[in-house]
Amino acid sequence: MLISEIFQSIQGEGQLAGVPSVFVRTSGCNLRCGWCDTPYASWDPEGEDLSPKAILAEVRKFTTRHVVLTGGEPMVAGGLSELASALRAEGRHITIETAATVPPARIACDLASLSPKLRNSDPGAAAPPGWRERHEARRLRPGIIREWVDSYPYQLKFVVAKEEDLEEIRQLLKALDRDIPSENVLLMPEGVDPAVLKTRSEWLAGICLEQGYRFTPRLHIELFGNTRGT
Repeated sequence: MLISEIFQSIQGEGQLAGVPSVFVRTSGCNLRCGWCDTPYASWDPEGEDLSPKAILAEVRKFTTRHVVLTGGEPMVAGGLSELASALRAEGRHITIETAATVPPARIACDLASLSPKLRNSDPGAAAPPGWRERHEARRLRPGIIREWVDSYPYQLKFVVAKEEDLEEIRQLLKALDRDIPSENVLLMPEGVDPAVLKTRSEWLAGICLEQGYRFTPRLHIELFGNTRGT
């Protein structure tokens, strides 16, 4: 597996925000989001080729029980299922952060952190030839999202850049044809600049209050800035 980094930090997003966790970041992605904040694991994948056994040895250096498998897109990494099974055997809590474009295939997982990509993720003209079309074709897979929702404890975490994104979220939730509790729908402001996040957080929190969705911060940005290993 190509691994860009393994580190311990504070979970910055979602239902487990604030929980000390070990992050295993795979390198490689089947999408090219324009606002991606880890291009070294997606647009320009880099890292070290490690076996699941070697990754597990690195994770064991940390005492925290929570492990986050992230990327890039971890579900396209060969060996991820083997790694997840090994983590489960050691009693770790496993969060998988995924865009939900790849079926779960019974992978060991305690929290499926599903982040379907909205139209605001368009890579634009900066994308390599063909990638803009591939991104649009792949970014939203309601059938696969349903597989995850039906199989695991989950959160649906949406990156919101503008108020117009809310209508797209409503349409997707309707298309899923599932009884999704509002507290499982998390809205997160897009951005890596604290000032931008503050501005977007203010109106996004208001929307959450009005519509019953759950607000999630980007706590790691507030604590450490937009830096690797955090």
